[in-house]
Amino acid sequence: MAENIRIASVEQLGSDPVLRDVALADCPPGQVQVRMRAAALNFADLLKAKGQYQEPQDPPFLAGLEGAGEVMSAPENSGFNPGDRIIVSHPGTMAQVISVPPVACQKIPDCMSFEQAAGFQVAYGTSHLALDGRADLRAGETLVVLGAAGGVGLTAVEIGKAMGARVIAVARGAARLETVRAAGADVMIDSDDCGDLKSALRELGGVDVVYDPVGGAMGEAAFRALKRGGRFLVIGFAGGGAPALPLNHALVKNIAVHGFYWGGYRLLDPGALRSSMSRLLSLFEAGKLHPVAGKVLPLEQLVDGYDLLRTRKSVGKIIITL
Repeated sequence: MAENIRIASVEQLGSDPVLRDVALADCPPGQVQVRMRAAALNFADLLKAKGQYQEPQDPPFLAGLEGAGEVMSAPENSGFNPGDRIIVSHPGTMAQVISVPPVACQKIPDCMSFEQAAGFQVAYGTSHLALDGRADLRAGETLVVLGAAGGVGLTAVEIGKAMGARVIAVARGAARLETVRAAGADVMIDSDDCGDLKSALRELGGVDVVYDPVGGAMGEAAFRALKRGGRFLVIGFAGGGAPALPLNHALVKNIAVHGFYWGGYRLLDPGALRSSMSRLLSLFEAGKLHPVAGKVLPLEQLVDGYDLLRTRKSVGKIIITL
């Protein structure tokens, strides 16, 4: 009798996923079959469920973009064997068993839990490639991180500090500010109490790099505080819309605007993705990175996880155990 597995399926755009029990399918030739142990939620999951993601899918489709688990079977010469503990970067990770190409998998250290690994790739990978590769952040420069208590924001604070930058973290509320302080922020700004972010940042001496996963008016305010030769990283629009950047300032002050989409590197430069992730996993193994899971929920509470993400009531990544 075929094994049944549970999956989270987006069956109608504009609606949260529903849980289904389905028969386990055979693993297609050339792919790695993985028993998933945990998967992470990202803001992109909300966009994808609404049909607003940059890589749209027609329903029905499996939820999730990243996760971690154990290899059940793998092709010869793939570098993977049954029992290997791996991270997976591929659409459809919110299922108890999935099949993916070997290139979507990477081994993890024994000291890394599945819950830590599940939400590691997108958040840490985004911040590392954006700050190191695109912005060329240098020691001694000033970095401001908007939405600093969010899933990617916290990693930007941690990685920016590890790169030797002075980190200004913008977050909402005392609890979140304490979290970003613990992650290494040198200066904290409460977005609820800061009426004029541009002036606040200028009073702190201005900034060299803006890391913006929020967008909207906050992104524009931070842009206006950039020094000459500054770099602005467009990470996302969790605030609801793109910032209206005054490009005349970019011209006069020689400011560079970098769009950054981590998943796009699968086609743009997959070698850069793997190299960045290898470096990050080594940093984790050395005790220099400390992933924060904002909430760990069982698959049966997936809709609660979507609500936490939608209302921004969680600090750090939301992890779903499978």
